[in-house]
Amino acid sequence: MDSTTRIILVRHGQTAWNREERFRGRADLPLDETGLKQAEATARRLAGCGASAVYSSPLRRTVMTAEPIAAGLGLSVQALEGLIDIDYGAWQGLSTEEARTQDADLYKRWIEAPHTATFPDGESLQDVRDRVIRVIGKALAEHADKTIILVSHVVVCRVFICTVLGLDNSHFWQIGQDTCAVNIIGMREGKLVLNSMNDTCHLKGIG
Repeated sequence: MDSTTRIILVRHGQTAWNREERFRGRADLPLDETGLKQAEATARRLAGCGASAVYSSPLRRTVMTAEPIAAGLGLSVQALEGLIDIDYGAWQGLSTEEARTQDADLYKRWIEAPHTATFPDGESLQDVRDRVIRVIGKALAEHADKTIILVSHVVVCRVFICTVLGLDNSHFWQIGQDTCAVNIIGMREGKLVLNSMNDTCHLKGIG
């Protein structure tokens, strides 16, 4: 029997460091002008979804994305620490070229075998996956047979979608996740089911 439980998983809007291709992690970055437009468009896209709660990573870029979504639904944003971005440790703030130059071996592993990479003084993809599964599981238990919106980060979105699909973290790079992408996950016979992924139709003409 199909359940009415539904997760709408949203990646945050664009920031300056997205444009510059820097490792963002725990840096508390605001949305840029394009990101703000993306957030408003996403709010319009989700205005009729009937969500009972909007949860967000506590970082500014996710909260700024979540706020117009929540406002359009007459809800407030609830911060969930477990949805926070991966801790890139010493790599936070580096450009991809700087990371490649500073630690070529780790960069190669991150690109070719991301499931084997642990960032210096930071996290691995498995660390992220473990905490995300815990926090989303708790949110689902609190909102059984309802729709919830989760606003998070590219790494969180990718590892959770891998989990839903029964894939390990070696498939990380095979999951597309653009800024302000919408992913819809339902439930069938007690199992999460990916219904749509990386939907950005609502962003047409922005950026």
